[in-house]
Order: sequence, then C-alpha cells, then structure tokens
Amino acid sequence: MHIILVSNRLATAKTLHITPRLIGAVVATFIVLAFATSFLFSWVGLRFNMPFASELVAAVQQMQNRKAEGYIRDNVKSMAIKLGEMQAQLMRLDLLGERISKQTGIILQKNGGKSSDGQGGPLIPSTRPLSVNELQREIDRLSEVVEQRNDSLTALESQLMERRIKTTLLPTIVPVNANHIGSTFGYRLDPIAGVGAMHEGIDFVTESGSKVIASAGGVVMTAEYHPQYGNMIEIDHGNDFSSRYAHLSKVDVKLGQIVKREQHLGLSGNSGRTTGPHLHFEVRFKGIPQNPARFLGMGTQLAHNSKAVPKLTR
Repeated sequence: MHIILVSNRLATAKTLHITPRLIGAVVATFIVLAFATSFLFSWVGLRFNMPFASELVAAVQQMQNRKAEGYIRDNVKSMAIKLGEMQAQLMRLDLLGERISKQTGIILQKNGGKSSDGQGGPLIPSTRPLSVNELQREIDRLSEVVEQRNDSLTALESQLMERRIKTTLLPTIVPVNANHIGSTFGYRLDPIAGVGAMHEGIDFVTESGSKVIASAGGVVMTAEYHPQYGNMIEIDHGNDFSSRYAHLSKVDVKLGQIVKREQHLGLSGNSGRTTGPHLHFEVRFKGIPQNPARFLGMGTQLAHNSKAVPKLTR
C-alpha cells in the first residue's frame, strides 16, 4: 500500500510504503504496550499500595470467577435435570415391564439377569448438593441400567412374538358351534361295533349344515371323501402339526389352498361312519393323534361361536 504525503512546507510529495510486515510490527507493538501498561498498573498498585490499581485487578478477577461459577452452575443444573429425566424413564420402563410380565406370565430379567446385592439402612437426606463428578457417575450408572432395561424389554418382545406365532399356528380355536360334546379323546365303547376302541379326536354334536372354521392357519393337504371319516379336510399347520375335520356335508376348500385362522372350511354333516350329525375334530403331531382339548384350552380367546361348548375333559 502506498500513501502519498503532501505538505505546503515540503517542496515535493513523499510516498510512504505500508507492507504486511510493517502492519504486523505495529500490532505486536500495540499488544506489548497493552501488556506492559497492565503490568505497570499492577506493579504500581502493589508497590505503592495504590487502591485504584488493586481494585481494578480484583474486579477483573471477580468477574472471571463469576463467569466460571455461572458456567459450572448451569452445567450442574442441566445434569440434574437429565438425571431426573433418566430416573423417570427408568421408573416407566420398570412399570411397563412388570405390567407386561404379569399379563403374559413371562419373567422379566433385570440387571442383565444378575441379582443385585442387598443394600439398605435408614434414610438420612444429605444437605450437601451433588458435585459434577458425582452427578456424572450417577448419570453413567443410570444409563447402563436403562440400557439393561431396554435389552430386557427387547427380549420380552421377542418371546411374545414367538409365543404369538406359535399360538397362531397351533389349533386353539373351537371349529364349530356345538350343542355339547358327544365323545372325547381316548378309549371308548365304539357306538357302532359296540367294542372297546380308541377315539382319536373330539365329537362336537351339532346340527347338519353348521359352519366349520379352521382352528388355525395352514395349508389344505386333504379335501376328499374317506370311507371312515366321510367328507374330510386336513390342514397342515407347520412344525409337524395338523388338524382334521370329518363327517362334513360340504367341503368349501381345495387341496393346496392356504387358509387363515377362523376361515370358513365347509359345513358339518353326517357323512362316513357315523350315527348322527356331528363334527369329528382331530389334532395330530407328526401323524400321531393328540388330545385336542389340550390345544383348545391354550387359546386365550375361543371363537365367538364356541360359547355353547362345555369344558373339554377326558
């Protein structure tokens, strides 16, 4: 930068060259003078006991202390608020876990499955506020506990999902609106031959033409006439479980069809080897007959059309 100086006293104009190095030197000189002046005031105040200089230094220090105290106070306040929010969140998680555990019967693990050590004693409130380090330690501890509660609830959700899937695929819905039970599962006196024989299902006594529904979802693996069972439907529910619906008067599903839980299958009747209208219902595991009452009793809610069915006992 060039600065031209013009004066009446000078015969010619003079040019002043301003370079970055010159600007830096001026700024450095100004800073050194400022520090020197401050040091001079401090030394003079201490050396000659001049009150205005010492009071100026004390005022600056006091201002800095107030700023530091305000910063610490704000940090402690925000940390205390965060601590209270985490405690409230932990309390809500505990209440939610206990409520779900009671409703489902699933034991909720806490503290990562480890039992906490016994602690106790009288409550003596402290008048001393928590320090920043103590607050930080408590926040870290609560963060770890909240993470453990989240893990426990996630595991509980997985168990509930697994239970729901199993319940959906198991035949737990009464398949027909029945007046009463004709024969239960087990050995009985055969109503036609009059000899002891094994009855592999449950006979729901109902009028011919009553609606028959799927006890669980699955794939239709049989939909045909059988000499013993009459018009029969067999559904594969997966996991080696299947169910049979026999003596139907009408079949409304086809082989290979996917059916949903409580979906209409057909109408009850009197086809096959039977003495009267009823629905013969079986549950099989790996082809072996099981007592259907065990599975029908597992359902949390029976089908709306099964209220007339009495308690199933052998």
